[in-house]
Amino acid sequence: MPSEPVSPPSIVLCTLNAKYIHASLGLRYLLANMGDLRAQIALREFTIARQPQELADEILTLLGAPQPGRVQIVGLGVYIWNVTQSTALVRLLKAERPALKVVLGGPEVSHEVDQQAIVQLADHVITGWGDISFPKLCRALLHGPKPLMKVIAGEQPPLDQIALPYGEYSAADLAHRLLYVEASRGCPFKCEFCLSSLDQTAWAFDLDRFLAALDDLYQRGARHFKFVDRTFNLRIDASLRILQFFLDRLPAADDLFLHFEVVPDHLPDRLKAMLARFPSGVLQLEIGIQSFDVVVQQRISRQQDNAKTEANLRWLVQSSHAHLHCDLIFGLPGETLASFAAGFDRLYRLGPHEIQLGILKRLRGTPIARHTDAYAMVYDRQPPYTVQQTGVVDAASLQAFTRFARYWDLIANSGRFSQTLALLLATRSPSAFDAFQAFADWLWRTTAQTSALSPEALVDALFDYLSVECGLPVDAVRQALLADYLASGARASPRALKGWLPRPDAPEIRADKTLAQRQQRHQLVDKF
Repeated sequence: MPSEPVSPPSIVLCTLNAKYIHASLGLRYLLANMGDLRAQIALREFTIARQPQELADEILTLLGAPQPGRVQIVGLGVYIWNVTQSTALVRLLKAERPALKVVLGGPEVSHEVDQQAIVQLADHVITGWGDISFPKLCRALLHGPKPLMKVIAGEQPPLDQIALPYGEYSAADLAHRLLYVEASRGCPFKCEFCLSSLDQTAWAFDLDRFLAALDDLYQRGARHFKFVDRTFNLRIDASLRILQFFLDRLPAADDLFLHFEVVPDHLPDRLKAMLARFPSGVLQLEIGIQSFDVVVQQRISRQQDNAKTEANLRWLVQSSHAHLHCDLIFGLPGETLASFAAGFDRLYRLGPHEIQLGILKRLRGTPIARHTDAYAMVYDRQPPYTVQQTGVVDAASLQAFTRFARYWDLIANSGRFSQTLALLLATRSPSAFDAFQAFADWLWRTTAQTSALSPEALVDALFDYLSVECGLPVDAVRQALLADYLASGARASPRALKGWLPRPDAPEIRADKTLAQRQQRHQLVDKF
């Protein structure tokens, strides 16, 4: 169980999460492996919404006033989503307390380190694995001999030498936050847009040891688990044991929720049989499709059997109760808008519950950079390094797609407009992509907004577009919107439904509320 260190601590482990609900697995690995230094450490998690000066004040207050001969260390986890705020934080810490030792780690500072302002500000950087290397560095800083290198390549030990971090989750974490767990590290695949392509293989933790840790979390009340394994279904025997572990705890744990990332073309029959045993609302499968274009797949070293992928997705939709979250990436080298649209339509026809539309990012260290010149790839120089144009997709088209993806989240992935979405996507049959693109272009021209669009504003916009712009029967459009609005649990009064909604004191439908809450849970898990 987590415990507070002696006061004041000598070491503060911290990071800036995207949201409070995310609990840092990396920091807890470091904490669990500190050994004799454990009592000198405080762990603090912040969010990127807070001002850097607030965070600097809190950290320095926690460390206490500097004393002669006493070394103070801040270990900071740096990621693509927090590097800008983290840089400002480190600058403030070093300005206010120059003797403070700042140690960086995390994927954002594990590659191209000589190009980064945050690295120049810090005292030390550990690239790659930090479980063993960070405690060693802290001992050297506290007790000597003084480390000679600023940039330290992280040591990768056998997994059985790494203490598992799950005992570091607090009761508050279990009650209010998403718990990240991993049965393995690494990935054998070489998709060039992903940092995991740099791994030689995947390494599995001892399964008995891992399941014992999961059982401890379960006994303490944990019910929501997000597995961060890059490929959960890589080793089927291990996948089956993990799934059986959770099946054994059903139906006693009727609030159990599990998220796994799987490759879509590797679902043998025995895994299908196990997945089919889970009831609705328990499993979420994140399935990376990225592109159906075979030439693009080969160009970025992505191995994917499209025929098996389609067959397996069809089976999951028809024969399992899993919530399917499928990913596509726009802006890959050489992929045209038409090719992407064809892939989108192909995926949409298979019927997944969500299609997450990402835009290519050039993560530091990834091999995707080798295509920059040949395919005229232009990336934003600021995080998250999103592609801005390519040789076959101009900047205006990428900006329009960014709006498309935002509106798709609001209309389709939100789960609020299932009946209305079917009407919308039929307006340009057979291409769902073309239909939604026409709506997205109209909505942008009409509102000039991609944020601050309330459910009520969207209801009115959909009504105007479908009934006026597309000429669909007013009654059919209103009935679809009314059914969707009531099912969502919303109870305001959009203009298009004025006079059609039940009285405010009418009893709400419990099943519909549950559906809306479940969709919200899926979306929270997706925001990793």
